[in-house]
Amino acid sequence: MEIKHKYTFKNLSKQEVWDTIQDPEALQAALPNCEVFEEVGDEKYKTVMKVNMGAIKGEFTADVQQIDKSEPDSYRLLVKARGKPGEIEANAKMVLEEIAEGTELSCEADVSTTGLMATVGQRMVGGVAKVVLGQFFKDIEKQAKQAAGQ
Repeated sequence: MEIKHKYTFKNLSKQEVWDTIQDPEALQAALPNCEVFEEVGDEKYKTVMKVNMGAIKGEFTADVQQIDKSEPDSYRLLVKARGKPGEIEANAKMVLEEIAEGTELSCEADVSTTGLMATVGQRMVGGVAKVVLGQFFKDIEKQAKQAAGQ
């Protein structure tokens, strides 16, 4: 399944957005219901999140890694998450581009699922992903503006 999402960070430079999305504390604060976000290696993190959206409920433990970094333009995010509702694997390309309003972040992800999440189908998983991404980027924008003194 492919998931595409764009978010505009108003009045923020590419570097300001980049710096915020590279800060582990900012990431943990922005991930909904994230209980653990710890660095376990170079650009590798272990996270624990609770999800409660429709048929998808439970705790997920995830391995997250950033690769192919090109500061402040792009990076690739690899995610492997496991929980009672099943497993998720995602390979997401994140691209930042300065535009008139600020910075636009484009996310294109290939996502595969197993278990209940595969059973409930793309629509449900895609919907949950869009809600989580939307909230995540909104919180990152708030933190980036605070860091920039806005």
